[in-house]
Order: sequence, then C-alpha cells, then structure tokens
Amino acid sequence: MEGLYFNSSSQNQSYGYSSTTFKYHIDPVEVVTYIVVAVGLPLTLVAIYALYSMVRRDHVAPIYLINLLISDILQLCYMIVKVAPNVCGTISEMFFYIYYSALLASVFFMVCISLERYLVIAHPLWYRFRRTIKTSVVICVLVWVLTPPFLVISWFYSVNPNILAVLLLLPFPLLIFFLVGTLKALSASISVPSDGKRRIVGILVLVLLIYTLLFLPSIILILHKKYVPTLNSLSLIFIRLSPLADLFLYVFMRKGFIDKLLSSVCCCRMDSNDISSPSV
Repeated sequence: MEGLYFNSSSQNQSYGYSSTTFKYHIDPVEVVTYIVVAVGLPLTLVAIYALYSMVRRDHVAPIYLINLLISDILQLCYMIVKVAPNVCGTISEMFFYIYYSALLASVFFMVCISLERYLVIAHPLWYRFRRTIKTSVVICVLVWVLTPPFLVISWFYSVNPNILAVLLLLPFPLLIFFLVGTLKALSASISVPSDGKRRIVGILVLVLLIYTLLFLPSIILILHKKYVPTLNSLSLIFIRLSPLADLFLYVFMRKGFIDKLLSSVCCCRMDSNDISSPSV
C-alpha cells in the first residue's frame, strides 16, 4: 500500500534524517515497526504451527488463515530489513517488492476467509460436499502466483495508482455482503452449533474491521491525490499494525475462551433486550 505513495528510494528519503540536524528525532513509524516485529513475529510463528496441526486433522477452515499469516511473515521480514542498519539497496529493493506483494495477498486472503465462513452459514450443504483441502490449497496457490505479476505490471508499466486503489476497494463491498448475508442466513442454519455461529460472525466482523480501519485509510489517501505528511504517517502505522490484528483471527478460529466471551456478550444483549421490552 505504501508503495503507491513513493518508490523505494523516495521512501527511504522520507524516513531518513540527518544525524546532525535531527539527532534526537524519533520516527513513530519506526517505533511501531520495532514493536510489531518484536511482538508479531514469534506469535505469528506459533499461530501458524497451531493452525497447521488443525489442518492435519482434516480441518479446511484454517488454510486461508495460515496463508494470511504467511503473508504477515513476509511483511515482518520487510520491516526487519527496513529498520536494520547497513542493508544494501538491492536487498532493500527486493524486500520492498516482496512486502507489497504480501500486502496485496493478505487482502485477497481476507476475502477468502470471509467467503469460506459465509458459505458455512448461507450454503451449508454445498459447502459440506465441495469443501476439500485440495480446493483450498489450489485457491491459495493462485493468489500467490497471480499477486507478483499484478505488482510487476503495475510497477514497470506505470499503471495509474487510482486504478490500483479502485481494485483494492473491491474487497470492501464483498466483505460487507458476506457479513450481511451471514447474518440473514444465521437463523435458518441448523447444521452449525450456536458457539460455531458466534465464532463465524466474530471472524467476519473482525475481518471487516481490519480492512476498514487499517487498509481503507491508505486507499482513501491514494484517491485523495494529496500528500499530507501526518495523515500519510498514520496510514503507514495502520498498515504496519495489520500483522498483529490478523492474530486475533486465530483467536476467533480456536475454541475456548473466545466462545465464553462471545456467549457472555450475547447473553448480556439478550438480558438488556428483556429489560427494555415492555411487559404485556
């Protein structure tokens, strides 16, 4: 996303500063990068290992989340290179393209996660007979194969950033549709237990929030066509936080504490509705 603002060299100049003039300058983007790498890298590796054990038990659902977390690992690798001293320009340039490809892939995997969860509720019979690990793996491979060429074409053929921004906006109505469609079909679904329904809705809401709060501001700034340093730094900070936000999807994918939390929230809502409703 940030590649739509600058090329990699201008980006280095944007965050670079003179050691004599700004000796004690603290870049908030770099501070956030250090925190995200230190916290996100070990937790993401642990989450991938735990999700892989679920896939080995013939669970299809975690496959898209595993690939989303792999894209986060690639983003974290770029962040390490970004803040590491004395990294040659060629390596920095290579990781920059890897980072941008991983960002695009993460958006596509978020759509895949929402679509898969929507099918569980809205079309359970079709999903039950069509869901296979092989199908999910093929879709993930297509995302990884198609994302880098899309980046190369847009970069070397100087595609208008507005076109890229519009393409990145396409997941937004899809994510809203999957959430609304799931909520409408929720009462009619009898094959999914109540705790599973709560987790599915929680995942859809969380995916939509991650996209809206962390990715959408950058897209809006691109379409706005004005460079505002403060807003640009904030949008980059939001993008940097996406690997940490994706870890909450792993929490919603697992049974346990989150089920108790969602159950208590739903019970509180029901109790409040009972209190507010007039007695007959």
